[in-house]
Amino acid sequence: MKLSMAVVNTTSRKVNLCLTLFSLFFLGGLCTAQPTVRLSRDIGPPTAEVAISGSGFPTDITITIYFDSTALVDVATNSIGELYAVIQVPATALPGSHSVKEISSITGLLAEQEFLVQTDWREFGFQPYGGRYNVYENILDASNADGLSSLWSYPIGRGTNSSPAVANGVVYIGSDDGNVYALNASTGAELWQFAAGGEVLSSPAVGDGVVYVGSATLPNNFYALNASTGAKLWEFATGDSVNSSPAVVDGVVYFGSYDNNVYALNASTGAKLWQFGTGSLVFSSPAVANGVVYIGSDDDNVYALNASTGAKLWQFATRSYVTSSPAVANGVVYFGSDDDHVYALSGSTGTRLWRFKTGGNVTAGPAVADGVVYIGSDDSNVYALSASTGAELWQFSTGDAVDASPAVANGVVYIGSDNGNIYALNASTGAELWQFSVGAAVTSCPAVANGVVYVGGGEISTNPAIYAFSNPDNPTLASQRAGPPMPQSDLALKK
Repeated sequence: MKLSMAVVNTTSRKVNLCLTLFSLFFLGGLCTAQPTVRLSRDIGPPTAEVAISGSGFPTDITITIYFDSTALVDVATNSIGELYAVIQVPATALPGSHSVKEISSITGLLAEQEFLVQTDWREFGFQPYGGRYNVYENILDASNADGLSSLWSYPIGRGTNSSPAVANGVVYIGSDDGNVYALNASTGAELWQFAAGGEVLSSPAVGDGVVYVGSATLPNNFYALNASTGAKLWEFATGDSVNSSPAVVDGVVYFGSYDNNVYALNASTGAKLWQFGTGSLVFSSPAVANGVVYIGSDDDNVYALNASTGAKLWQFATRSYVTSSPAVANGVVYFGSDDDHVYALSGSTGTRLWRFKTGGNVTAGPAVADGVVYIGSDDSNVYALSASTGAELWQFSTGDAVDASPAVANGVVYIGSDNGNIYALNASTGAELWQFSVGAAVTSCPAVANGVVYVGGGEISTNPAIYAFSNPDNPTLASQRAGPPMPQSDLALKK
């Protein structure tokens, strides 16, 4: 009996020794190495792609990568314990902090990182090629937009025609009082202001920690500002006011001026790369797509320019001013004209594809989303047109001119009117979902990001302000990054 017990104890010790050796050698020295993991980015919108690289893992085992509790992909470590994978942030991930975890079925949790889901509206057109369509919005939709209420408002000295940009938890906007403002996107608290010296009708663009904006002051009409502090980094003098809103692409900033020119500047230094003369003032904001700059001019033309050289590729003549800012989608250029029409042109040749007549000037730029063009007119209507044919799908009357460009997000169209109201409309039907009155014409164009609608409105006599609207039960506001922006590469935006 004693011999049997001795055999059992010896066998047990051998099993324990084998398990220990298995852990130390087969699992790559798990007890002596702590896995190290890096994310290619730690902030981005829903559907963003994120590369994951790591070392110090057990060798030759399968690890499951989770986004919160959702398993995204299985990946095998190599013979030296390295890991590499690419994940896509779930489309349903709400703005705020989330967890990216690496878990083995053998050892359990090995590593964990924080990822901040947050969408930016970095420039006038949302993306450089325009369209004013936030494809990432997943909080506000046609079922709950009727519950919008004031989140905050920030008083400014005069009204504003500038439209807000939103980046890394900060709202940037210009004002007719001559200042550019940076405000906390969640609370409206002022972070800084910059005195441009003249009215700022241009809408800011934000890229890699820099705010680009034009103004009506002379002789220095275009500025690059530190996005964290508002300090001036450089300035560029044009011959007249810059009311065009810039587009920033691949280290170049493009904009037009009242001195009859379109400019391309080095975004880091402000050095002029090229300029193109149109023959009349340029209020229109550029759209940049596939190496081409599209922009309107008060000489009645839309121009297509080589983005690298400024060489003219083609021009298309309407019968009146083109202050409307073009949008490009699927190789087609959409814009309005003061000849009362909306146009669709081939982006490669400038050939007219269709034309739609409204009852008044079309000074606003279009939004383009899911095969539909949304645009306002001085005939008091907002129109939804088929992007492929120009056929009218619906119209909505505001009772006064519509000079503001719309924003589209998650099945809702947001737009202001000269009647003093901001509207939310069902994108499919044109039915009114919500409205808010600021008491004076709204020519600022809305931006929608992270479940919040931002827009400027009002005049001196009506308590002008920058407004933010959201649903009272928006669960993400407290977790959004609220502070000076950090440098960040441009998002990989959907076309």
